[in-house]
Amino acid sequence: MKIPNPVIAEVSDALAWKHSHSELNIVFQRSGAPGDTPTGNKIDKCVQWLSRTNADDSINAFDVLGGVLEDFMEREPFSEFPPAPLLERRGRIERSLARYGLSYQKGGRILGGSTATPSHSLQTIIRERDLGGLDTEFRRALDSVETDPPAAVTAACAILEALFKVYIQDYKLALPSDQSIKPLWKIVQGHLGLAPNSIVDQDMNRILGGLTSIIDGVGALRTHAGSAHGRGRHSYPVDGKHARLAVHSSHTVATFILETWVQGNGSADSA
Repeated sequence: MKIPNPVIAEVSDALAWKHSHSELNIVFQRSGAPGDTPTGNKIDKCVQWLSRTNADDSINAFDVLGGVLEDFMEREPFSEFPPAPLLERRGRIERSLARYGLSYQKGGRILGGSTATPSHSLQTIIRERDLGGLDTEFRRALDSVETDPPAAVTAACAILEALFKVYIQDYKLALPSDQSIKPLWKIVQGHLGLAPNSIVDQDMNRILGGLTSIIDGVGALRTHAGSAHGRGRHSYPVDGKHARLAVHSSHTVATFILETWVQGNGSADSA
């Protein structure tokens, strides 16, 4: 997924307002933006650098975007930057990101999107069957539990979706037309032989049914309260304890699935 052009425009306007030319050079170079310093005025420079980042498939564009936004979104206002205009511009960036299912997370991370930020590194983790790496992805989600519970819920769901998509791609299974979490899980569940009616033991049946309930619940909570969807007039009152439950539950599901995969249960016949 690439940075949407309206987001590039909003971010460029904000960064040009706050930084000098030399400061912009430092911010973009430090964040891993590719190529030499663009020419033009400050807004043009930011637009060119972010557009160039989008065009470079070897770069995670959202890592760069998070990096260039970190100072702007988190540093306390100084006397030369009155709080009201700075906060207003931060709000505009947040609203622009939200229109595309994205959100800024403390530490220079962008969450949301179709596969979300965690999925890029998660693909490597899954292909290498790295359970420790999976723990790291969930710890990142936990980092936002108190400061941004909706972002943590979104990350928890996104990690599961990424896990399911990589599994489906690795076994060359057909992706469902609806690539939300429930249809993706149905395919993985069947291929791994984890459908409750495929296991003879009744106790295991109940546990496996619980896994499906967790996945359904995490997906529904992301829809109603996560940062990847706009919320209406009456927002769902998600807080830290809700987000923590979603992240820990997703971690349990993901670990079990990956352990089953590691053991070689790559089809229903081998379960």
